[in-house]
Amino acid sequence: MFGCLVAGRLVQTAAQQVAEDKFVFDLPDYESVNHVVVFMLGTVPFPEGMGGSVYFSYPDRSGTPVWQLLGFVTNAKPSAIFKISGLKSGEGGQHPFGTMTIARTPSVAQIGISVELLETLAQQTPVGNAAVASVDSFTQFTQKMLDSFYNFATSFAVSPAQMTPSPSEVFIPANVVLKWYENFQRRLAQNPLFWKT
Repeated sequence: MFGCLVAGRLVQTAAQQVAEDKFVFDLPDYESVNHVVVFMLGTVPFPEGMGGSVYFSYPDRSGTPVWQLLGFVTNAKPSAIFKISGLKSGEGGQHPFGTMTIARTPSVAQIGISVELLETLAQQTPVGNAAVASVDSFTQFTQKMLDSFYNFATSFAVSPAQMTPSPSEVFIPANVVLKWYENFQRRLAQNPLFWKT
């Protein structure tokens, strides 16, 4: 039902079922992992009204698992990217994995998925820095970058009468920069990820 992906590693699709509604993936050498993607395989949906809380667990100095809530996946949101690199020194919180012992070695962390009611998921608060910037944040950044570039470029604008000919310099008309700026904004509004294609 679930998959787990770390950049540069093979996709994991065989979660270990540790209870009827609990699944875990091992993350060997977790110290080198920055982000993890958790996704539904698309073969089996959640039952109506259900979703999955996603947790990150790493062993503390004594070897005890520390669980932290990253977020969730649902039929409506079947995948999510989580940043785990800053979580390794934080405090654990309440989690549905209880005191169950899950076989592991000290250099292995785990991603846990607990199937729960959507109402329960809505009331949970993930650790603050686990969420990866959303498309909205990316769009805002891009907009600010475009504004900054346009303002910078146009600050050098001069009229044709003010120009001093220089054979070593190339001049670009300001309306060309403006046209590019407007086209980029339009494409960004249509599809914030158009630049990936």
